[in-house]
Amino acid sequence: MFKQAYWNEPVIFQLGRKGRKGYIVPEVEEEIRQTVGNALADLPKEMLRQTLPELPELSEVEVVRHYMRLSQMNYGVDLGFYPLGSCTMKYNPKLNEFLANLSSLTALHPNQDESTVQGILEILYTLAKWLAEITGTHEVCLQPAAGAQGEFLGALIMRSHHKLNGNIQEKTELIVPDSAHGTNPASGTMAGFKIVVVPSNQEGCVDLEALKSAVSEHTAGLMLTNPNTLGVFEKDIEEIASVVHEAGGLLYYDGANLNAILGKVRPGDMGFDIVHINIHKTFGTPHGGGGPGAGPVGVSKELEKYLPVPRIAFDGKRYFLDYDKPRSIGKIRGFYGNVAVLLRAYAYILSLGAEGLEEAAEVSVLNANYLLKKLGSIRGFELPFAEGRPRKHECVFSLKKLYRETGVRALNFAKRLLDYGVHAPTTYFPQIVEEAFMIEPTESFEKEELDRFADIVRKISEEAYSQPETVLKAPQNTALSRLNEVKASHPKTMALSWRMHQEKSAGKHEQ
Repeated sequence: MFKQAYWNEPVIFQLGRKGRKGYIVPEVEEEIRQTVGNALADLPKEMLRQTLPELPELSEVEVVRHYMRLSQMNYGVDLGFYPLGSCTMKYNPKLNEFLANLSSLTALHPNQDESTVQGILEILYTLAKWLAEITGTHEVCLQPAAGAQGEFLGALIMRSHHKLNGNIQEKTELIVPDSAHGTNPASGTMAGFKIVVVPSNQEGCVDLEALKSAVSEHTAGLMLTNPNTLGVFEKDIEEIASVVHEAGGLLYYDGANLNAILGKVRPGDMGFDIVHINIHKTFGTPHGGGGPGAGPVGVSKELEKYLPVPRIAFDGKRYFLDYDKPRSIGKIRGFYGNVAVLLRAYAYILSLGAEGLEEAAEVSVLNANYLLKKLGSIRGFELPFAEGRPRKHECVFSLKKLYRETGVRALNFAKRLLDYGVHAPTTYFPQIVEEAFMIEPTESFEKEELDRFADIVRKISEEAYSQPETVLKAPQNTALSRLNEVKASHPKTMALSWRMHQEKSAGKHEQ
């Protein structure tokens, strides 16, 4: 049984004492002091701080101990099995982390003259070309900071395309399947489209007849993941593309599940006009915790003119930033993308090569189907949709039978996994599966780890039938025991900063 480290650790603002220091800044030379003083004198008075920021005052050893204790209370891809599902948590190769933290890169500034950053511009230019080749698109923009922002960019490109063609007034509807990621309808709505949902058929794929009924002269496009959220490949994708294109719409590829088909088939070849890539899901970069991400977007040749500026171009002698794109939607974020994340993806692709990327896809599919077979025989587990068909990178079980017979829900089962040192998978998604329990092992785990996970799942199932109260009270071996799900996410209890925490404590922050 797993036992998570627990320290009664306060936030860093509550540590330390007045006057403690972890580092002594050397005296500044008089010439530098005068230069800084002159620069400050030129700033508008209203922009200058009147008081010093209230930062915690700690010694070096206090800071080190604080963050070491927090790290021991944490769980991540470097610690153990992470079968999350839907949000693909891959191992992050340490070589890529080392390269991204080289001082020659971290010291760069986006406002430097182009002539001084030719190296990083070349890397980003090359990465965009590689991603275009991998996805089967004509041109790729690296600017979006996340997959969801890539979706939003894709929807804006759709809008610009229909506007240029003079039919934006009638192209008002964006179609999404009922198994789509929640960000799909959100991104479409933000771009000004009305969302039309089409149901899945008995195989968990887009119902073709329903799609044909849904498309009309108002169809701006379709957002689709392939393989879909159930891990099933949309075998009718060419006909789906034809239906949407004949209606004058565009096909958008949600790249959440690209990891399953690397080197096997390309979205552009399936008929997709716009493709986004979740870099962390496919190319082994960090994810989660609110840190920077990346969601590059590739487009067909016809749509290239709408991509954000600046674009990194090469004239045969030098790399430069091209703003001369009159049809561009403008900017989707500042500068050229989250470069450190993109650099990790560049290193990942460079180190694996074409054959390695294809093998990663093969192993991720093999691992998912291995667990599909092992977990499918466990009491209380059922496989909805397309029973007997292999899955790609992930599989979604239903625990409704377990719930009916024991009172243990998918949420309870997931929390009990924490007691065994396994990160919980995605639950209750997609919503078309009752008591959904989604498993995605990726290619990062060996057979022994998959077997250990299957044994744990089987044991929890046995607990659910023999002593359900044990599962219903889980977790008990984690740093924090069972949380109040509603209270934990309610805006009146969430404190996203130390200032907000202080305001809430003083009763000044109501929302």
